[in-house]
Amino acid sequence: MKYKLTISAALLGLIVLYGCNPPKTDKTKTLSVTIEPQKYFLETIAGTHFKVECIIPSGANPESADFTPSQMMNLGKSVAYFKIGYLGIENTLIDKVTKGDSNIKVVDCSEGIKRLGNPCEHSHNMDNHGHAGGDPHIWSSVTSAKIIAENMYKGLLAIDKENEADYTANYKKLTTEINKTDSIIKSYLDKAPSKAFIIYHPALSYFAEEYGLTQYSIEHEGKNPSPSQLKELIDRAIAEKVSVVFIQQEFDAKNAETIAEAIGGKTVPINLLAYNWSDEMIKIAKALSLENE
Repeated sequence: MKYKLTISAALLGLIVLYGCNPPKTDKTKTLSVTIEPQKYFLETIAGTHFKVECIIPSGANPESADFTPSQMMNLGKSVAYFKIGYLGIENTLIDKVTKGDSNIKVVDCSEGIKRLGNPCEHSHNMDNHGHAGGDPHIWSSVTSAKIIAENMYKGLLAIDKENEADYTANYKKLTTEINKTDSIIKSYLDKAPSKAFIIYHPALSYFAEEYGLTQYSIEHEGKNPSPSQLKELIDRAIAEKVSVVFIQQEFDAKNAETIAEAIGGKTVPINLLAYNWSDEMIKIAKALSLENE
């Protein structure tokens, strides 16, 4: 009997202890973004107040990505979805989420950014951007990056005014970093022997526009170039002393390597979906300066 009473007392003690100290649960609310560079910006501004989930992983093609049911579920549970703005796949995501019971707020990070390219054209020559509706890669520009950050900041204030002081401090910190990145990019591009570059898929239109560069894309109307188109591009690159051919990991590198060999240049792998936006932008500028060859 004494033994049973001892066990009962112990169990009662555990119940009381559990009631006073319930297990910790993560109550941090979630925000969703489309691509990793957005995650970098939003995590910097939001700090510890929100958890940020990215829908499209680095290395995937953001223009044709597929989404799993679990990704859609996570998006639906988010307080807000910060879309980059010009990726057609985002409209599908928003339609699916808003048709459900989700009260998710949608923040358009592209608001205030002028889209490059004619909305009605595809690539009729190798100088065009190769996108129906223009180039959606707005985050490759410093000026656009500042607007994206500002839209995120305003979006956060709209859903959580209580922590405005933290968001304001973090936003200023991010803006300072973007300005520093701009200065470093300019210092490298000042040394660049050519103001033109080649890339398979024309994803650096905003970067080129920002710094007075010329972007030549290898693909023609979204397809591999014909032999005559390839020769034309090689001849033009030689005439303009182009020596850098950028390779994106989500696209075929064979033609890029062929062109680089023909012009006596080099291929440089880039990842515009990399999390650390600043490092990737500086890497592109450094490659064009031909430093550390």
